[in-house]
Amino acid sequence: MSLLTGVCGCCGRCRPRYKRLVDNIFPEDPKDGLVKSDMEKLTFFAVSAPEKLDRIGEYLAERLSRDVVRHRYGYVVIAMEALDQLLMACHSQSIKPFVESFLHMVAKLLESREPDLQVLGTNSFVKFANIEEDTPSYHRRYDFFVSQFSAMCHSTHEDPETRTRIRVAGIKGLQGVVRKTVNDELQAIIWEPQHMDKLIPSMLFNMQDNNDLDRGGGEENPASLAESCFRELLGRAAYGNMNNAVRPVLVHLDNHHLWDPNEFAVSCFRIIMYSIQAQHSHHVIQQVLNHLDTHSKNTPRVRAGIVQVLLETVAIAAKGSVGPTVLEVFNTLLKHLRMSVDFELGEGSRRNSATSLSSGRGRENEERIVQNAIIQTIGFFGGNLPDYQRAEVMMFVMGKVPVYGTPSRTCLYVSCKTMSAGLPAAFIEPLCSVSLMEDSELRQLVLEILHNIIDRHDNRAKLRGIRIIPNVAALKIKREKISKQDVLFMKKHGQQLYRHIYLGSKEEDNVQKNFELLFTALALITIELANEEVIIDLIRLSLALQDMALANEEHMSMFIRCGIMALVAAYLNFLSQMIANPAFCQHVSKVIELRNMDAPYLLPEHVFREKCVLPDSLDPQDTGMYFQTADLVEALSGPGYNAERLHVPYIPQATDEDRLTRRKSFVDTISLQVDIMSNSLPDQSHLAEEITFETLKKAIDTTGLEEQEREKRRQVMEKFQKAPFEEIAAHCESKASMLHDRLAQIFELTIRPPPSPSGTAALTSGHTQYQSVPIYEMKFPDLCVY
Repeated sequence: MSLLTGVCGCCGRCRPRYKRLVDNIFPEDPKDGLVKSDMEKLTFFAVSAPEKLDRIGEYLAERLSRDVVRHRYGYVVIAMEALDQLLMACHSQSIKPFVESFLHMVAKLLESREPDLQVLGTNSFVKFANIEEDTPSYHRRYDFFVSQFSAMCHSTHEDPETRTRIRVAGIKGLQGVVRKTVNDELQAIIWEPQHMDKLIPSMLFNMQDNNDLDRGGGEENPASLAESCFRELLGRAAYGNMNNAVRPVLVHLDNHHLWDPNEFAVSCFRIIMYSIQAQHSHHVIQQVLNHLDTHSKNTPRVRAGIVQVLLETVAIAAKGSVGPTVLEVFNTLLKHLRMSVDFELGEGSRRNSATSLSSGRGRENEERIVQNAIIQTIGFFGGNLPDYQRAEVMMFVMGKVPVYGTPSRTCLYVSCKTMSAGLPAAFIEPLCSVSLMEDSELRQLVLEILHNIIDRHDNRAKLRGIRIIPNVAALKIKREKISKQDVLFMKKHGQQLYRHIYLGSKEEDNVQKNFELLFTALALITIELANEEVIIDLIRLSLALQDMALANEEHMSMFIRCGIMALVAAYLNFLSQMIANPAFCQHVSKVIELRNMDAPYLLPEHVFREKCVLPDSLDPQDTGMYFQTADLVEALSGPGYNAERLHVPYIPQATDEDRLTRRKSFVDTISLQVDIMSNSLPDQSHLAEEITFETLKKAIDTTGLEEQEREKRRQVMEKFQKAPFEEIAAHCESKASMLHDRLAQIFELTIRPPPSPSGTAALTSGHTQYQSVPIYEMKFPDLCVY
C-alpha cells in the first residue's frame, strides 16, 4: 500500500504546473467561490509564460465540459470567472488559441437548455466583446453566436421572468457580436444578408413587444435594450452595408403585417433615419420606394402605410442629403398616384355590377387615403427643396400628371422665396395653357398651384371662401414690402396672370369653388406682389371683368355673369381696405349697400346660394349698382398712383398660342391651303380667284371659331384615345415621311453645292458631262478671302 501511495503522490507532483495551478482555483465546496490567491498565481503564470495560454484554455475547457455534463453548475461558474479574468489580463499574440477555447466554452453554455448557463455564457461573451485586440483574427467566425443569440431573442419560455432574462441575454449577445465585428475589416461578413436576416428581426421582434415597455427602461427591458442595439448597429453601417440593414426591416414589417396600422413601422424608420449617417439617407428612401413598387397591387391601407413611412423618411432627410433620388421620389409617387386613381375609377365602374355597394365605396375611400398620403408626401418633400429644385419639380409634375380626369386635390404644396424662382418662364407657359382647358377641376388645380407659389406667409386659410369681408384688418394678414425681384417679375409676367384670371372667370362650367379660388388668387397677388402700379392693373382688370359681364358678348349664362359681379365686389372691397383709401372704401361700400337692398344676386353671399333667384337681364344704365371708373380715378388721384391709367380699358394680352390659332383659322377660312402631297406648287391664278371680298369678309368674322377649335380638339383627343395603336403609328409615320419629302424638296431648291474647279456634273441626253470652271472665275464669299 505504501508503494502505491508513493507512486500516486509522485504522479501528482509530476503533473504540469499549469494544471496544478488551474486545479487549485477550484475550492472543495463550489459555494465558496473562486480561490482568489490561487487565481492570482494562475494569472501571473499566464502573463509570464503566454505560450502556455492555449494549454490553460484547453484544460479549463475540459474541466468545464465535464462539469456541465455532471450538472455541477457551481464549478461551471468558477471556470467561466477564471476564463474572464485571464482574458482581461492577457493581451498578446499567444492569446488567440486561448480565445478559441474560450469561445468554445461559451458555445457549450449557450447550447445548454439551462437559462442560468445561457445567461452566464452571454455575460462572458459580452466581456470578451469589449476587449480591444491588438491584432485582427483571420479565421474566427461568429456565425454560431449570431444564430444562437437570435434564437434566445425569440425565447418562448413559460415563465415570464425567465423569458425576459433569456431575451435580454440574447440582445446583449447580439450587441456584443456587433461591437466585436463591425470595426474589424476581416469580419465584414457580419453585414451579409444571412446574418442581417437574423440580427435585425430579432431586435425588431423585441422592440414591437409593447408589454415590456410598461416595465420601465434600462438594461432589463428587452424593448429598450433592443432599440439601443438597433441604433448602434445602424450607426455603424457603412455606405455599402445600408441596403442589407434596411431590407430585413421591410421584410419583417411584411411578415408581421405591420403596415396597417403602421405606428411601429413609422417608429422603426424614425430610428433608422436618426441613427444612420446623413449622407446615407437616400439609400433608405430608395429602399422604401422600391418596396412601394413591389406592393403596388396590395390593399390600399398597406400602400398608404408605406407612403406614410416614406413621408417620415423624407421629412427627416429633406434638410440633409437626398442624393440623386429627388426626381425619382416624385416619379414613383406620381406613378402610384395615377395607379390609385385608376384603381378608384375601376372600382367605381365595377361597383355598378357588384352585389355589395358598401364594399365598393369602402375601397374608394381607402384609395382616397392612399392619394392623400401621396399628395402630402409630395408637398412636404417639395416644400423642403431649394427654390431652383422646386421649380424643376413643378415642371416635372406638370409633365407627368395627366391633364384630363385629374382631380383637383393633386395639388403640389410648394412655395418659393421669390416669384422668379417659383414661376420661371418655362413653367408659366405650360401652366397658363393648362389653365384654359375645358375641365373645371383642372382649372381649380392650376389656381391652387398658383396660390401655393404666391402665398409665402400662409394667408390662404384667412382668405378661404368668397365674401364681403367687413373688416380686413381683423384677419391679421402677414405681408412684407415687395422685393425688387418681385417687381421685375410682375413687370415681365404680370399680364399672363391677369389674362389667366380674366379668361378663367368667364368659363361656362365655373362653379362656386372656381370663383372662390379666383378671389383668393387676386387677394394673394395684392398681398404678396402689389405695388402702386400693380394695384392700378388689378383695378383695371376688375373693371374689365365687370364690363364683360354687362356687355355679355360671350353669351354667358346669368349665373356666370352674376358670379363675376360678385367676384369683383368681393375683391374691390378687400383691395380698398388693404390700401386704406377712404374715398375708395366709401365708393365700394356705397355700391355694396345698394346691391344689398336692390340686387343681392350681385353679391357672393347670395348668388352662390342654391335657391338664389337670378334676374332675366342686367341693366347697364343702373350705374349705382356698378363700380364707376370716374369715381375710382377721383379716389386714387392723390400721390403714388397713376390713376389716369384706369381710363385705359384692360384687354387680355394675346399669346403665341392665340396668334397661331387665329392664323390657322384665317388660312382655313380663305382656303389658302398648300397641297404638300403634290410635287408642284399650286396655281397662283387659282389662288387669286379665291381671294374675293366675300372670302375676306368671312375671314374677318370669327364668330364660332372657338367652337370649331374645341370640336377639333375633342376629335383629336377621341382619335388618340380610342384608335388602335397600329392606326396611330401609321398616321404618324405617314406624316413624318411626308414632312421629310417636303424638307428634301426645299433643301434641294435652296442648298446648292459650291462650284468646283473639276467641273459640274450635268445630265445631257442620258450621259453625264462635266463642265470645268477656272479658278480665277470662281466667286468666293468675302469672309473666305484674305
